[in-house]
Amino acid sequence: MTETLSWQTWQDSWDRQQEWYMPDREERFRVMLDTVEALAGPEPRVLDLACGTGSITDRLLKRFPGARSTGLDYDPVLLTIARGHFEGDDRAEFVTADLTDPGWTDAVDGPYDAVVTATALHWLDAEPLRVLYGQIRGVLKDGGVFLNADHMTDESAPRLNAAAQALLTARQERAKADGARDWEAWWTEVADDPALSELAQRRFAMLGDPRKGARPVGDRPTTTQWHLDALRERGFAEARQLWCSHCDALVAALR
Repeated sequence: MTETLSWQTWQDSWDRQQEWYMPDREERFRVMLDTVEALAGPEPRVLDLACGTGSITDRLLKRFPGARSTGLDYDPVLLTIARGHFEGDDRAEFVTADLTDPGWTDAVDGPYDAVVTATALHWLDAEPLRVLYGQIRGVLKDGGVFLNADHMTDESAPRLNAAAQALLTARQERAKADGARDWEAWWTEVADDPALSELAQRRFAMLGDPRKGARPVGDRPTTTQWHLDALRERGFAEARQLWCSHCDALVAALR
């Protein structure tokens, strides 16, 4: 890549890269926003946690023009794309904070009607995630909802899971042969873009270089039940699964 791409182009390419992994990604977002509307109405105040390029915020504001969103992330590349994409829209603001820093809540102005996140918290090990769930409860209004769409499985049906995964893998291989970008390829393009290359090097130093494959996995939760139990343990009044595929789920927790 020899020329700088527009923020809209980067936003679109991020969505396509994520959809390569999760073909039903839009369905997850729809169910998530249905739940926000059911509990907070059409003008919610939302915290988009680990927001990345602002994919959830984008869908939130298109569906609910009266909504307001605070996006929080630590990745300088993804935040730059988000800020560029939403420039001039005063319904969206973005803040830089590290969710593993106990003081991250000082960067946001709660309480919120809803806290939402997608395909992000699986980077955290079990104990830091338990702590985070308690902090999330603390930035919600009474009756507020936390929605987490992420890699979670029901391990009671291994053959069903394996068959669905095999089908997804075959589809991914065909799509990649047709030019679809995966995680590593997307970050390679980022590093080659003149507008993002310096930020990319900062990101690689802070969070690791995605072009070199996945980071080592520690004690990371994998089952939906673990998340539901942890949310209840951290003080949420209710927690349940709202949607799932063979490898992903959307869980909701009510303060």
